[in-house]
Amino acid sequence: MGKKKKTEEGIKVIAQNKKARFEYHVEDKYEAGMVLMGSEVKSLRDNRASLVDSYASIKQGECFLHKVHIAIYPPSAQFNHEPTCTRKLLMHKGEIEKLTIKLKERGFTLIPLRLYFKQGKAKVELGLCKGKKQYDKRATIKKRETKREISRAMKR
Repeated sequence: MGKKKKTEEGIKVIAQNKKARFEYHVEDKYEAGMVLMGSEVKSLRDNRASLVDSYASIKQGECFLHKVHIAIYPPSAQFNHEPTCTRKLLMHKGEIEKLTIKLKERGFTLIPLRLYFKQGKAKVELGLCKGKKQYDKRATIKKRETKREISRAMKR
């Protein structure tokens, strides 16, 4: 009768940056497409990517992704890609202008939070982040531990 509902609108998550949520306060989120080679797309379909230590920047009105590791795809041999090269992101001009203004403020950084396929297209979720202080990190750890203790007590 009706269509089957896909989980999260047909989104297949490839990689997540869990450390980013611990290290930074995420103020705002943006979705961007990526300019990729064929071997990069094949490697992403095999879930062979890492967002550790990656970041995004804006130069001359264009957004770029740095230090994202997409593993080499062995069957493509001579037509392979560089694993950690800088990749161009596809965003609307208005979004880029808004981000440029925000990034000029002190302390804001553009961090990729996750890589995923949405309706067959490779996308990256960028977070406009502000770094946490040490006491903020301690509070996050404490909150997580109390949540665990409560769930353990509920099971008993």
